[in-house]
Amino acid sequence: MYFKLNRIPNSYFILFLAFGVISCTNNTKPALSSPDNKIGVSFALTESGEPQYEVFYQDKPVILPSSLGFEFKDQVSLKDGFSIAKVSYSMEDETWPMPWGEQDSVRNHYNEMQIVLKENKAPGRTLNIVFRAFDDGIGFRYEFPEQADMEEMLITDENTQFNLGGNHEVWWQPGDWDIYEHLYSHTQFSEIDALSKRNDPNLKATFIPENAVNTPVTMKTADGVYLSFHEADLTDYAGMTLMVDPANNTMVSELVGSERLGGKAVISAPFNTPWRTIQIADRAGDLIESTLSLNLNEPNAIGDVSYFTPMKYVGIWWEMHLGKSTWDMEGSQSMNTFTKSGEVKPNHGATTENAIRYIDFAAENGIKGLLVEGWNTGWDKWINTEDREGVFDFMTPYADYDFDKVMAYAKEKDVEVIMHHETSAAPLTYEKQMDVAYKFMKENGMNSVKTGYVGKIIPKGEYHHGQWMVRHYHKVLEEAAKMKIAINAHEPIKATGKRRTYPNAISREGLRGQEFNAWAADGGNPPNHLPIVAFTRMLSGPIDFTPGIFNIKFDEYKPDNQVSTTLAHQLALYVVIYSPIQMLADLPEHYTEQGRPHPALQFIRDVGVDWSESRVLDGEVGDFVTIARKERGSGNWFVGGITGDEGREESIKLDFLERGKTYKAILYKDAPDAHWDKNPQAYEIESMDVTSEDIIEVKLAPGGGFALSLIQE
Repeated sequence: MYFKLNRIPNSYFILFLAFGVISCTNNTKPALSSPDNKIGVSFALTESGEPQYEVFYQDKPVILPSSLGFEFKDQVSLKDGFSIAKVSYSMEDETWPMPWGEQDSVRNHYNEMQIVLKENKAPGRTLNIVFRAFDDGIGFRYEFPEQADMEEMLITDENTQFNLGGNHEVWWQPGDWDIYEHLYSHTQFSEIDALSKRNDPNLKATFIPENAVNTPVTMKTADGVYLSFHEADLTDYAGMTLMVDPANNTMVSELVGSERLGGKAVISAPFNTPWRTIQIADRAGDLIESTLSLNLNEPNAIGDVSYFTPMKYVGIWWEMHLGKSTWDMEGSQSMNTFTKSGEVKPNHGATTENAIRYIDFAAENGIKGLLVEGWNTGWDKWINTEDREGVFDFMTPYADYDFDKVMAYAKEKDVEVIMHHETSAAPLTYEKQMDVAYKFMKENGMNSVKTGYVGKIIPKGEYHHGQWMVRHYHKVLEEAAKMKIAINAHEPIKATGKRRTYPNAISREGLRGQEFNAWAADGGNPPNHLPIVAFTRMLSGPIDFTPGIFNIKFDEYKPDNQVSTTLAHQLALYVVIYSPIQMLADLPEHYTEQGRPHPALQFIRDVGVDWSESRVLDGEVGDFVTIARKERGSGNWFVGGITGDEGREESIKLDFLERGKTYKAILYKDAPDAHWDKNPQAYEIESMDVTSEDIIEVKLAPGGGFALSLIQE
């Protein structure tokens, strides 16, 4: 029999605040409810003094009694022998503005419970556990108050347990210590086998030591409740994977380790761990609309970020993945890995002439940004060099790239150039270069940079997702903020809501991206990939996915590869997959049709990138998702819908539109015979006048989608 939570009415919290601290014995269970009283948390100590928590939704347990604790090197474990010293409650209800994002502002409304635990025996340490209950889920963290014998501790394991109480349906990817670029699997919890993914041939740097999953990991219970597990405010700690016990339906935190440390994370009291988060919802779309992760981060710490403007951009990038051109000028074997088998030909992509061609295309189509990869020397030494330290300096262009001329032409055309820094996974070198490199950017009017960390981390023994690298990624944000530079990180640490505190963290990769369609040996991303991503990876933050591929089959360059979506699906991604920067990833020539601009290009010209409101109209994990977003400033709405392997019909109610206004609707949809493989480029465009009273019917092909512009008249 499980404890049934006696939920605490909100009025009680006012009394708690008035009296401050609640006395509590070890025989009682401190409890906490969300503001709407739907979610509850209870806490207890076992007979041995081991801390445990439970989570309830609608009075039913969703997390059964689960233990909490730590193990350290050369110190006694913190796992039992505790007494509850005190329990205190507080509440918060505020609204904070988003400088850019999915909405104008975010309501931060929660109830909090702090449990102060004291060891009964020597050394008599104190450990606080703080729970916050929101209407969309819970977060909890450990707090180590300042005290003797905690000046420096090496954590060997954090044992945070999640006892699921059922064999849930799960969308997961393996708990890799270096990458998040695996495909998602869809199984029952009991069928999770992450170790089978250990030797993925498509991945350059990968280490999967346990049967664990990366977060966010999303589940659906037999009762139809959706759960997603992640973390928030990862700043100076190891990233968390979740080790799976399939036989017992439990997970336990498995921190990314460091071979150099011989443990997981070094901490010194006072210290707070990241928040462990559980999103809870009746509707899959509510997971996407949740602001739990953002609200568990600290407020904006860097002030104004108006130097960053949300934008669409083009770039010299996709052509290298197709094999049309190369990153390096030398034509070396190492940097021609994506050309046709056996071919090695110098065909440098980042030339002055090519950059000007992209600038002209951007200016003609109202696109504000240009990314140029391969512009700086060193690419011939990058991949196959053991010692990658100092390969790039981020200021020396190749001989065929006139940096000053490109910058001057871009300024004349009102196109902002985005810098590219591939660090070659040598963070210590990059930290030495940052000051000079960022000054060089600002001197040339550049306000954002795409960073990259391809390869195994130098020094050996550290991993992309370990504490050492988490500190590095955070340092990059801090140093860039001082110079008023925004960061788009690739091969990153996962997003954990830090964009609230550091809104110069504009986007990141952290998933299996579009490029896998061009070169993956297994045929790229399947049609259901992004309908899964929307309910998993996207829950953590903005994604630089690089949508907009119009030449779906690209037979001219890679006849054995393709994008496994329709063209209309690619359009929909500008709404569905959120980022304040969105790339027109295809080649400029593929956005034309019979010498004229491709008719579907108009949607990309029109669609916003910065939103005042976002609504998930419908969706089911892995099957389909439809999202509507209202553009900041204009009041125009855009709707995108995508589906996986199966086609479907949708009825789009326009009741989110402002009443009494007429909108010009332009619908870009799959043609009746469209199919992601058989006929992917078949589309239709339909125009009409609509109001909030109207419903639009649309049919989506297998792997298909639709994009809808709603422009105020």
